[in-house]
Amino acid sequence: MTVAPSTVSERVTPDKIGSNHPASDNIVTDHFDITQLQYQLDQQRQAFNAQPYPDLAERISHLKALKKAILNHKKALCQALNQDFGQRSNHDSLISDVLPCILNINYTIKRLKKWMKPSRRHAGLLLAPAKVEVIYQPLGVVGIIVPWNFPVMLSMGPLITALAAGNRAMIKLSEFTPQANAVLTDLLAEAFTTEQVSIVEGEADVAAAFSGLAFDHLIFTGSTTVGRHVMRAAADNLTPVTLELGGKSPVLVAPDMPLTTAVERMIFGKSLNGGQICVAPDYALVPEEKVSDFVEGYKKQFNKMYPKGVANKDFTSVINARQYQRLSDYLTDAKQQGATIIPCHDDARNDEQHRMVTHLVLETKDTMQLMQDEIFGPILPIVPYRSIDDALTYIQQRPRPLAFYLMSFDPELQQRVKTTTHAGGMAINESVFQVAADDAPFGGVGPSGMGHYHGHEGFLTFSKAKTVLTRGKINTGKLVTPPYGGIIQKIMLAFFIR
Repeated sequence: MTVAPSTVSERVTPDKIGSNHPASDNIVTDHFDITQLQYQLDQQRQAFNAQPYPDLAERISHLKALKKAILNHKKALCQALNQDFGQRSNHDSLISDVLPCILNINYTIKRLKKWMKPSRRHAGLLLAPAKVEVIYQPLGVVGIIVPWNFPVMLSMGPLITALAAGNRAMIKLSEFTPQANAVLTDLLAEAFTTEQVSIVEGEADVAAAFSGLAFDHLIFTGSTTVGRHVMRAAADNLTPVTLELGGKSPVLVAPDMPLTTAVERMIFGKSLNGGQICVAPDYALVPEEKVSDFVEGYKKQFNKMYPKGVANKDFTSVINARQYQRLSDYLTDAKQQGATIIPCHDDARNDEQHRMVTHLVLETKDTMQLMQDEIFGPILPIVPYRSIDDALTYIQQRPRPLAFYLMSFDPELQQRVKTTTHAGGMAINESVFQVAADDAPFGGVGPSGMGHYHGHEGFLTFSKAKTVLTRGKINTGKLVTPPYGGIIQKIMLAFFIR
């Protein structure tokens, strides 16, 4: 069936999403037949075909409109995220969700003219005289599937780059952040029509149908398991995908590194958003003789940052009871297999409010669930090692992660690790902040993802780099056409094939 525009405007009922947010014409929900998703895609594609190459001024106007809308809803976004998580500090939301979007927009606006400019290439003697250039065309309609951990940054970030490349976008938001979704819906309705940007909400069935649409590009951020399903669904339409997944991102504390410094450099990356970050340190490799000192140093620094434990409002809650139970099961399983669990604060847990301080785990085994799965929460296993070679072998024998963190001031070791280990990205003597580099790509490798976005690489991801060869009035191409065997052809072949 065809869904009329008035039908698309209806929202999920307040009892489903926990919001009294008013209806908006910029959202698709799972209340109706899934064909309304196709309807919205068709509407955007028709609009794109009518204007397949927005000029620089229009693209910048879209980016400025988005920036204005984000700033207008800054306070509401922070309040909504606090409600969705149960407790999330405004600072966490501003620094990890709002600020990256604003910086990204400013960076993109400043460089977009250069990115859009066709690049001249060498035609070479064989093709002369001719001009060869590469132009960067918008792909069309981009699908964006957003996780729950950073619903603003991980929806607006890809959108910013997609708009800069001249595309339109449909955004599937997580069902676990209804309050933030409501604000994002208002925000985008303020800046765009549904033919430019539209929001989709719904649970797993809607997400599955969304990933099966014939987008011109699909970007998914989430788990490796779900990423496989998304890629299979996209394959039916030959839709190119960018997968931003995760994995078990290690921290390698080298023997030369003072433990106090190592903890200071990594603890924020593990504590931000309650450790619910795809690039958060997942486990720490520590020299075996320094494990006890590392534990004490970590607890000391944690208490300095969050002196009230779970009662500290600066520490973000686990998103919901389901995720809290998953993390609790990890700890139970580890303890049953002989692990020692060390909470970083005496006031360590609040089951009712799904709050948990960072728990350090010693005596780990590969059979433990937390050593097999990406943890995605405030649990940090500590793996002792005897030599740096042993530590690197341990990392290299495991699936390639989204991030790798090296704590060392040894330039030789830094160079060795940079060139002999694989990860989506790396930080030396820091954690998480590599994602904030606007002028650098972000993406995984192998099971931690494929493709890149952010910065110029993001513009290229959402563009078609089309080669254009142009000849003038002189046509040398006829020299290579049949009949073959002429003297000029023989001379040409002899000259070039040598």
